[in-house]
Amino acid sequence: MPAARRTRILIVDDSAVMRSLLRSVVGADAALEVVGTAADGESALGAVESLHPDLILLDVEMPVMDGLVTLRKLRERGHKMPVIMCSSLTQRGAKVTIEALACGASDYVAKPANQASREIALRTIGQDVLPKIHALAGNCQPVFPAPGRGPVILPMAPPKAQPLSGTPVVLAIGVSTGGPAALDILLPALPQNFPLPVLIVQHMPELFTRLFAERLSGRCRVPVHEAAEGQVVRPGSIYIAKGNWHMEVVAGARIGVPPTLHLTQGPQENHCRPAVDVLFRSAAAVYGAGVLAVVLTGMGSDGMLGCRTIREHGGSVLAQDQATSAVWGMPGAVTNAGLAHKVLPLGAIAPEILRLLSRTHQEARELRESVVS
Repeated sequence: MPAARRTRILIVDDSAVMRSLLRSVVGADAALEVVGTAADGESALGAVESLHPDLILLDVEMPVMDGLVTLRKLRERGHKMPVIMCSSLTQRGAKVTIEALACGASDYVAKPANQASREIALRTIGQDVLPKIHALAGNCQPVFPAPGRGPVILPMAPPKAQPLSGTPVVLAIGVSTGGPAALDILLPALPQNFPLPVLIVQHMPELFTRLFAERLSGRCRVPVHEAAEGQVVRPGSIYIAKGNWHMEVVAGARIGVPPTLHLTQGPQENHCRPAVDVLFRSAAAVYGAGVLAVVLTGMGSDGMLGCRTIREHGGSVLAQDQATSAVWGMPGAVTNAGLAHKVLPLGAIAPEILRLLSRTHQEARELRESVVS
């Protein structure tokens, strides 16, 4: 039986040290193969044409041609392979990385800084980059632990569409890998008079979420904010969870007082902080059947248990389909657990949200008219 084909990786970084570290990490994985390296974007474009890599590790800041320009040229030339940006955790590095993610990069890794030894640096990089490579290269099926047993891979048959139940009063979104590009499509499609508050958990570090909110604010007709402690949750506003902080909704102290946001650095859930499950649970507790949850592209299964809670409270769930997801981990987990009312391509999600709001407003209008008559 022939051996399985290894995933072909191209490493692009102007630092010889970083190229060496990445080559060592990738080369130690039997399922991966380093097919080449490049020290700048211009060389990388030539290498792509000759080496045909399956995935590219691309430095953000390089001479001759930086990572963002290289990414754009790759996409202009029709290359669709996943690209993971390698970014320093600096203001400039984060800003360029956010732009790259919105322009079609699949994910990013932070370059190790101030590591005590090469071995520690290798371990740090490996823990971050290898799961992302495998998820993007294989678009892995979601895996769930069964009580008293090892992991179980659930079937991926699409569920039948189910009728949505409650009238939405809040939109809660969970997203991870591939999220900036997905949100860059979904959120600008919401109209200026969008009537719901929008609460979003995107897995990102603290420096990134503020810059991400600022970028979206310039793209959307609805105002976008990085969440702050005690912030009032208002209709027609978008709130992005702050990196490294869980975001919860807290009910008003009395009737008529709007809910507020509470940020906490409680334990990670699903290896994440912020975690989608934390937001979804709190939203269900405050808004009940009025929660409309949307789970978009992302690794892992964060959001699945929160969606179960939302369904138990009578709320509604939409999930992104596999074909349009960078990684169908999070939406796949929700789908395979039977929790999604509908599974939709990314481009159909905003129209579906608007259709649901139009439908519920029409039903309310018809009810009022029937009472009056």
